[in-house]
Amino acid sequence: MHAPGNGPVFAIYYTILAVFGVPANLVTIVILSKGKCGLSKCITLYLVFMAVADFLVIVTVVILSRLRAIYFPDSFFSTTPGCTLILVLSWVSKDTSVWLTVAFAFDRFTAICGLKLRLRYCTEKTAAVVIGIVFMLVCFKNIPSFFPLEPMYVTDNVPWYCVIKSSYYTSVAWRIYDWQRPVLNPCVPFLLILLLNMLTVRHILAASRARRRLRCQSNGENKCDPEMESRRKSIVLLMVISGCFILLRLIYLVNFLRVQITGNTYASGVNSNDPKFILQESGHMLELLGSCINSCVYAATQTRFRGQLTFAVKYPINLIKKMFN
Repeated sequence: MHAPGNGPVFAIYYTILAVFGVPANLVTIVILSKGKCGLSKCITLYLVFMAVADFLVIVTVVILSRLRAIYFPDSFFSTTPGCTLILVLSWVSKDTSVWLTVAFAFDRFTAICGLKLRLRYCTEKTAAVVIGIVFMLVCFKNIPSFFPLEPMYVTDNVPWYCVIKSSYYTSVAWRIYDWQRPVLNPCVPFLLILLLNMLTVRHILAASRARRRLRCQSNGENKCDPEMESRRKSIVLLMVISGCFILLRLIYLVNFLRVQITGNTYASGVNSNDPKFILQESGHMLELLGSCINSCVYAATQTRFRGQLTFAVKYPINLIKKMFN
């Protein structure tokens, strides 16, 4: 754990992130929940809860952690109980967002590649169970995070800020727990999503060639194939979401590997011109950007989502016009 960047650049960046991310995710949740985007109930459920998790990341990490530390350093959330609560909720929301992305990638992999399993697995009920299991496992994983934190100092019987206990650095169990955090987020999800996408693309290319040959032999010409068109839309959505996930967490992963290979510690932020600090904070900033980007992905890749979004934007404008008319 380290102190986040504090300065005008970070203040402006995180403010923009909050101003855009909160309404973008809320609008995404509302539009997808209506079920009018032409997506299956299974896909819709994953995307809705991914948007919920991204919304919680913006609230807990960006607003209550980063912006609070910049604009309101002496608020309730700077006390040790408030600080501890926000830190744990931040880890829970980030882990949930990441692992729901993995679950969605596996669901699409199963739907496209698992001919027998997809009828039983790719259902709304299974998606609800998987989402519930992911959330419970993430909460269980982060319960120990409450215990290694203690007050930086106590004033008038009020404990302020959070620091890690000295025993945390000498205990083998705590060292293992600390090491598994970046491994489970984002290292393992990064590799899983990369692997699932590679297998999915390979299967689609092989299936597309085989299906095209069969249609040419039976019809004598290459007509529009509705099933392949449906698969194409599904895979475009998957690839863009997964690609953004990988790209936006690549610097974070590089910095983690740098620390592990060189044996150095994370940068403290005392020297903002330190290349290690710049690399570290760039990774965190891009990682948090991922909590806003999915709304843009849906708008760019889904025609019906764009239609619903346009209607949502025009609705209050039309309502105001009617009031004045």
